[in-house]
Amino acid sequence: MTTVTLGHLDTSVQQASAAAVARVLEAYDLEIEYVSAPRAEMEEHVRRGDVDLFVSAWLPDVDAAFLAPELGMQAFGQLYRPAFGWSLPEAAACGMTSLAQLATDGGAVGREIVTPASVLDRVRQVVAAYNLTEAGFTIAARPDAEAFDHAAHILESGLPEIIPAWQPSFLHYGNRLIQLDDPKGAYGAEQDARILVRSAIRAEMDSDLMDELDELTLGNKVVSALDHAMRSEGMSAEDAAEAWQRGKLLPR
Repeated sequence: MTTVTLGHLDTSVQQASAAAVARVLEAYDLEIEYVSAPRAEMEEHVRRGDVDLFVSAWLPDVDAAFLAPELGMQAFGQLYRPAFGWSLPEAAACGMTSLAQLATDGGAVGREIVTPASVLDRVRQVVAAYNLTEAGFTIAARPDAEAFDHAAHILESGLPEIIPAWQPSFLHYGNRLIQLDDPKGAYGAEQDARILVRSAIRAEMDSDLMDELDELTLGNKVVSALDHAMRSEGMSAEDAAEAWQRGKLLPR
């Protein structure tokens, strides 16, 4: 096998982690063809057998559809641990540590929650669990790119506003956010970011390569740094992955 088709969803986090996996594939002299698409289109690519490796599926919940038997994919490895949460900029947290404090904070935290459309259901779940509508909180759903730009502005300005987001992301680079504890478990379960391989070609893959991929661990900190390098420093995913591999992405 000399060529591998590597699929990923069309987000910078997924592009970054796919580029990191690609560095391993390239070390085995494999040529890589990329397939990037939104979720629904990607499912069709996988169904048609267009994707040999998919990086990455967030399991057991978020990307469970990619493990439907008719798609013919198998999960292995664990690249990082995605977790949803609400955070405040460290500069504006003012001792706030828990979602349970929001309803009685005296208005210290802004009442409008600008929410990426992709996590709207999860944000609604948190608002309902903590009766935040009664406390004056409202949800403003925006396209993901617009919401992320707004979150970056909040973070840079140190404004006391909620940032709902999955970790890892560029927002979490540098540990400038304080994630609020969730005693009621409304955030949902932490996920495992796993690689999927097309069952029909697994036997053709180099066993040493598969072992190396199975043991590859990026971690949330590295993926956040990759995403930050792409969004804030103008690096391509490939350049960010090379910087990581050379030990130049994270401060020593």
